Amino acid sequence: MEDKLLLTLDLSVASELLIELLMEDAVEPSVFGDIAKSNMNRPEILRLLLDNPNTPEELRHQISGVLSVPVMQRSESVKIQQPPEERSQNIFQKIQKLKVAEKILLALRGGKEVRTLLLRDPNKDVSSSVLENPKLTDTEIEVIAKSRSTPDETLRRITKKREWMKTYSIMCALISNPRTPAGIVLPLIKELRTRDLAILARNRNVSEGVRNTAKKLVIVRKGI
Repeated sequence: MEDKLLLTLDLSVASELLIELLMEDAVEPSVFGDIAKSNMNRPEILRLLLDNPNTPEELRHQISGVLSVPVMQRSESVKIQQPPEERSQNIFQKIQKLKVAEKILLALRGGKEVRTLLLRDPNKDVSSSVLENPKLTDTEIEVIAKSRSTPDETLRRITKKREWMKTYSIMCALISNPRTPAGIVLPLIKELRTRDLAILARNRNVSEGVRNTAKKLVIVRKGI
């Protein structure tokens, strides 16, 4: 599935704004290399790469040769660090200018900050596409599974991936989330540890059916 999705990411026709966002949140040098490889005939994109302080030095020299311009010293191209809140707002504003199709491409390949913002997108196709991003970590999935603002469909999709459901903290987060449909929660409750069952039995945020099921299992396990 991931391979098929990545094949749809044609960076050679991606908008300048989309590529800016990919570079903004990139943590892997390969991202810059992929962008350059697909855009050797687009001077405006090569200029973005050349001016970005995070572009690998070897790649910057290669691009300078293609553009026939000198390479600035790294210190000259380093951007002033923005406060986290300002940086996040800046990325958010750029994302809002993208078309839905571009947001989906960004969701599939973007870095952590971009993924976090796209998960809140009102378009379900965009938010659910984040789950197909191969860089997504178990920690992020746990946060998504725990959030009450996560759409039902996204929660359902998490339960369909065995690899994630094998992680106890993710399963526990899903069960404790009031937004998770009862049809998904009830079959999973028996997998909880007794201590977590007791906590769930007292959780007023989940449905009465979920609480009662947890209470009955606690009684059975403790032999009360």
